[in-house]
Amino acid sequence: MKTFAKLGLAAAAIALPSLGLAQDEAVAAAVPTDSVFILNTLLFLIGGFLVFFMACGFAMLEAGLVRSKNVAMQLTKNVMLFGLASIFYYLIGYNLMYPLGSWAVEGVLSGVWGPGVLEAVGVTAETADDYGYASTGSDFFFQLMFCAATASIVSGTLAERIKLWPFMIFTIILTSIIYPITASWTWGGGFVGEAGFSDFAGSTIVHSVGGWAALTGAIILGPRLGRYVDGKVMAFPGSNLSLATLGTFILWLGWFGFNGGSQLAMGSVGDVADVSRIFSNTNTAAAGGAVAAAILTQLMYKKVDLTMVLNGALAGLVSITAEPLTPTLGAATIIGAIGGILVVFTVPLLDKLKIDDVVGAIPVHLVCGIWGTIAVVFTNDGASLGSQIYGIVVIGGATVIASAVVWFLLKAIVGIRVSEEDEIAGLDMAELGMEAYPEFSKG
Repeated sequence: MKTFAKLGLAAAAIALPSLGLAQDEAVAAAVPTDSVFILNTLLFLIGGFLVFFMACGFAMLEAGLVRSKNVAMQLTKNVMLFGLASIFYYLIGYNLMYPLGSWAVEGVLSGVWGPGVLEAVGVTAETADDYGYASTGSDFFFQLMFCAATASIVSGTLAERIKLWPFMIFTIILTSIIYPITASWTWGGGFVGEAGFSDFAGSTIVHSVGGWAALTGAIILGPRLGRYVDGKVMAFPGSNLSLATLGTFILWLGWFGFNGGSQLAMGSVGDVADVSRIFSNTNTAAAGGAVAAAILTQLMYKKVDLTMVLNGALAGLVSITAEPLTPTLGAATIIGAIGGILVVFTVPLLDKLKIDDVVGAIPVHLVCGIWGTIAVVFTNDGASLGSQIYGIVVIGGATVIASAVVWFLLKAIVGIRVSEEDEIAGLDMAELGMEAYPEFSKG
């Protein structure tokens, strides 16, 4: 049922039939309403809290894939990184990411430095920052969730051997400076976007940035003790595959907000239909990734590997994130399936290179982020392969350089790795003085 505020509908109803127009359509066209502002704001808020729930997914996935002596540490990192991301994205990152045309270096560096500012309490249509779009608070909330997700990607890769506070310092820099600046180059109207680069919801801008930061950190930090011995890869089974599976399903659910909310509009029939299309493509890409990983591990190892299936689903989700709108359901399934296949091949490749990624975040978020960004050209006629590769190289190169500088500085100044004794004992006791599963302690 339509409601038209602040109007004299009686006069409109009398006049419109004489124009030979359908009354409902003419009134809707001629009468400004709050509906677009309200519905867009609602999309951001719903999408935002779904992406927020992904923080729980990351925490459960990591808690399940690390050894029991490091579970409390991973949970602590996930809560703290979200808190720090929330504060420092507000203080610095939000305005760096969205300069609204105010550039210190045109298209490269925002000229707006300082905390984000919300609209006043009880704002009206006349005083809203952008009445034709959505509330500032909903936009800030939605974008913050993406920023925090970037840091969560790094957490799992570096698990079981990194100190708590150096990781937190890196998180502050990643979420307040590195991610906002590289994201501004596309989503903020910067030079990468102007070059034609297309990344709908962040296969490169979010996932690859987190993946590049994680890869750089893993190389500088080194592998866990005993992981690679005499040319062999030693298995370190996770503590709880039930938790890891729960975390994967939570991430799968949250991705509907991640991709669906990135439509950035819900005020028309076309926008709502597109959101539903995005939901459907997002789901089937995850399904394709999970099934492809299951089949491939059966063929390669004669048994299905649950951890590969879980990461296969996440790989499908990352792969479809760069363009979840334009593919058909069949194409989305194939894009996700290729992501699942890439994960199965990339995990052992990293081990051959002695790059220790505890949860498989580099194959999922970096490799499949690159694949998903390239896959845009197969379904979106407005994208070109050259522009997509340009965006991948520029954003990836900048992230690696910035991350390497920060990691090396932290290593030189405060150290980033725990001692061998602490790593053997477990970071729960060494860094926190508590255990996630004290009843199972050997003490």
